Amino acid sequence: MKITLNKIDEVNATLNIEIVKEDYEEKVKHSMKEISKTVSIPGFRKGMVPVALLQKTYGKAVLAEELNKLVSNKITDYIKENDLDIIAEPLPRKDNNQTLDFLNQENYEFVFDIALKPEINVDLTKEDKLPYYTITVDDELIEKQINYYKSANGSQVQVEDIESNDIAKGLLTELNEENLPKDGGISIENVTVMPSYISSETERNMFIGAKLGDTIIFNPSQAYQNNETELSSFMKIKKEEVKDHQGNFSFEIKEISRYKEAELNQQLYDKLYEEGSVVNEEQFRDKVKETVAGQLESESDYRLSLDIKKLIEEKIQDIPFPYDFLKRFLEESKEQTKESLDENFPKIITDLKVRLFKNKIAKENNVRVTNEEVMGMAMNVTRIQFSQYGIPNIPDNILENYAKEMLKKEGSEQNMVDRVTDEKLFSIFKEKVTLENKEITKEEFKKLFED
Repeated sequence: MKITLNKIDEVNATLNIEIVKEDYEEKVKHSMKEISKTVSIPGFRKGMVPVALLQKTYGKAVLAEELNKLVSNKITDYIKENDLDIIAEPLPRKDNNQTLDFLNQENYEFVFDIALKPEINVDLTKEDKLPYYTITVDDELIEKQINYYKSANGSQVQVEDIESNDIAKGLLTELNEENLPKDGGISIENVTVMPSYISSETERNMFIGAKLGDTIIFNPSQAYQNNETELSSFMKIKKEEVKDHQGNFSFEIKEISRYKEAELNQQLYDKLYEEGSVVNEEQFRDKVKETVAGQLESESDYRLSLDIKKLIEEKIQDIPFPYDFLKRFLEESKEQTKESLDENFPKIITDLKVRLFKNKIAKENNVRVTNEEVMGMAMNVTRIQFSQYGIPNIPDNILENYAKEMLKKEGSEQNMVDRVTDEKLFSIFKEKVTLENKEITKEEFKKLFED
């Protein structure tokens, strides 16, 4: 067997594979022998089918299969042995007009197109100047964060009368036409009513201002505007039964709870930060300012990452690329329609070029990701998720348990590896370019994304 690489240009080449009978003859004989042991043909016992009949029935398919395996293995070995840096799997050449005659032909030639990775000679340097937007931490941002902490760390308290956002619990009783308890009707304890969830303003207003111990007569079907899902849940019945309970109900109020925001006190300080590290409101505000500054720095870095990506895209724009091969490769994968591919192809190519550039920088800087770094990233992601629910001070041992569970999900570990790699590359890019610091307000920063 002979395989030859023919370079067309910097990024396109062909692999020519010449196969003679000696390359496949024994493999075909072995496959035919295996088939003869198991095949059943009417008129012949298993294992006793004449060779000529087997050859006529299965020979062509067996030969095609063995040639395919032979070619595939040879291509894989050649690419590996010659350290060919390719972008995608080789494709059979379209203009190879050879007609294969499996009955009479002994020698075969196959031609495959391959796409070679381009040599990337561009880099980021100190000559590249990018703005770094530092967002000012003003009193409004500090107050907004404090209000979030107060809201996220509040609690339910018992009150005597109902306001719109309160939660009332009580006894729900179905009534007859005289507004008396209906025989065999619905009667449920500890039913929850939230006035803010009632669709009808008229029915909602029956609850606003009502006091503990009051009994309200209302119509659930009107209150929830005949929403079968809502009504079946409220009355603890099946959806198809809702139509049979369209009348009035009484609701005896036995409990009213209201969400009260947390107060600025030691209990809140210790919950949000290390116990005893904050002992008064002034220190608390300083800590909040640090927290907000950290959050804003992440936003500033994100903006810089977009500007760096744009700079990289400009630098790699003229790099030679196997456009026709990749277009054909994507078309034959059939993952997108032709119209969708035509629309998305420029972005696909740009993203691929950026990835190759990043791989080059990672290799040059010996970027590696350890298991400890993957776990650290997973813990950080988990910490952020808890913070979004107003629980920012979770012990590391608890975070680690949550992170381990997250990493078990399909694709999660690779996602963490990619994020760690991107962080390391971002740090490298940040050092390579010249940053011009610009102070900016939060509102001005938002406008940067409107362009």
